[in-house]
Order: sequence, then C-alpha cells, then structure tokens
Amino acid sequence: MGPSHKKYLTGCALSKCDKFETPLYDLITDKETVAQLYKSELFTDFAVHDDENEHSLEMQYPFIAKVMEDYRDNFKIISIVVGDVSLDHARKYAHVLQPLLADPGTVFVISSDFCHWGSRFSYCHGADSKQPIWKAITQLDKEGMDTIEELNSSKFQDYLTRTENTICGKRPIVIFLCTVELHLQQNPSSGPRFKFLHYSQSSRCERKSDSSVSYASGVLTLG
Repeated sequence: MGPSHKKYLTGCALSKCDKFETPLYDLITDKETVAQLYKSELFTDFAVHDDENEHSLEMQYPFIAKVMEDYRDNFKIISIVVGDVSLDHARKYAHVLQPLLADPGTVFVISSDFCHWGSRFSYCHGADSKQPIWKAITQLDKEGMDTIEELNSSKFQDYLTRTENTICGKRPIVIFLCTVELHLQQNPSSGPRFKFLHYSQSSRCERKSDSSVSYASGVLTLG
C-alpha cells in the first residue's frame, strides 16, 4: 500500500497493471486476489496513466524484487493506492485486508516517508524552539513512530490531527494499524509487535531556510 500523491482519491484503488517492470525482473499482479478485493465494493480502479505518474509504490518494487529474488517465480503482488480515508473508513478496509494479514504467505509493504520540513513544504513545526530544528523534527517523528509501535490507530490519528505532521503515507499506515488491531481482536494470542529499525533525515535543518525529509523503516511480526 502506498499514498496517491498526484491523483485525488476517496478511499483506495487497485492498480490495473498486470505486471511491473524492475531492473531485475517483472513483478506479476495477483489477479485472483484483486478480484476478491473488488467484490468488497470498497476499491476503485487506478488507471495506468495515473499509476505511471505515482512514485510511492514504484519505489518499492525494485526492493521487493531483490528481497524475493530466490522466489521470483513463486509470488505475486497486489498494488493498493490509498487516497483520503477517515478512521472509520479505514476500519472498513481492515475487515477486507485482515484475512490477508492472517495468511502466513502474505507480506504487507507500506510505503511512506516521515516529516517534510521547510517553507517549501509549508510546514515548519518547531522552528522557534530552543533546540536545533533537526532535533525538534526528530522529536516530532519519534512521537509518531512510538504511537505506531503501540499499534493504536486512534492514537496515531490523534497525533496526526494535533501535529499535522507531513507524513505522505499516513493513510496507508492508519489502514494498516486498523488491520492489525482487528487481527488482534480475532486472534488474541497472535502477539503482534512492531519495531522501527532505522530513522534518518535527508539533511540536518539548522535554519528556517533549510529543508529536509525524514525516513524510517520498521517491521511487524506476528506471534
């Protein structure tokens, strides 16, 4: 799942592409599962020309191809592009996606960055704090990351509302958190655990004229 940057969407859309080229090999769409998702009537089509203009999932495909290189003929992918989704709407998607999460043969990949800071992003949270700006950004992002590690969709939504942090993949993350919460309700002994493994910033902002984008990577494990 990844956010739609250029095409406005209400809800989620499924890619119409049958395959995705990478420098290593082509990734093939799981048409059977896509057909099942359409039956929920929650998903619309994501046109090919819109897909070609969207980078959030495109950036993940080469990494998926590399990680899965030894299984290149034994897996398929589903590309879900996420638009404007409320928390209640996200919970509806969770009911559709939870069976996939429960399947040990399925891996979810959520594409997102974290804070886009600077006047060119119209977001300067913490610019007037006494600590260096890059530290204020780190503190802001870490609060959100801690909330994600708690696997609490409501708390993460409250965090977004309060801070307005410019996390591009906030809606895919909310849907994913709702899906994990539902899975835990249905499987109390599953013991889901999310852990962030890395955090970095494209540059360290020292002045209000600076700008940066934050990045983080994490992994969910189910018991």
